[in-house]
Amino acid sequence: MNLNKKIVSLLKSKKLKISTAESCTGGMLSSSITSVNGSSKVFIMGLVTYSNKAKINILNVPKKIIKNYGAVSVQCCMSMVNNLSKISKSKVCISITGIAGPKGGSKQKPVGLVYIGIKVGKKVVINKCNFRNNGRTFIQKETVKKSLNLLIKLIK
Repeated sequence: MNLNKKIVSLLKSKKLKISTAESCTGGMLSSSITSVNGSSKVFIMGLVTYSNKAKINILNVPKKIIKNYGAVSVQCCMSMVNNLSKISKSKVCISITGIAGPKGGSKQKPVGLVYIGIKVGKKVVINKCNFRNNGRTFIQKETVKKSLNLLIKLIK
């Protein structure tokens, strides 16, 4: 069974609902979950908050966080997942923010740096990933795969 089917099955069996807030993956995580037949029983919403403005206006990420730490930071990822939880009322929430490239990286924040935030109930885990810069699509797909694997471990 592939990862997305496993997630939907697991969420159904635990009677949990999920929502996502994605930046660098552009909806790829939501798409992978909703591609599964029966996902409507567990999937509440998927927000693609690609710009800083969307993170601030839709997910209520404080401007101060983005100004002081940047959109690609533990602090932003944490704010995204916690506020998504309030907005969606889902027990399971995932936020993703990162640099998929091919440009846009720096020494401090290279292309391939991605933060994945997962909230299950009151527990929040932020995972920092440094994917190889094998192209934008590679980084996006690896991020989705990593998100689903982390989620399986957290809700089992």
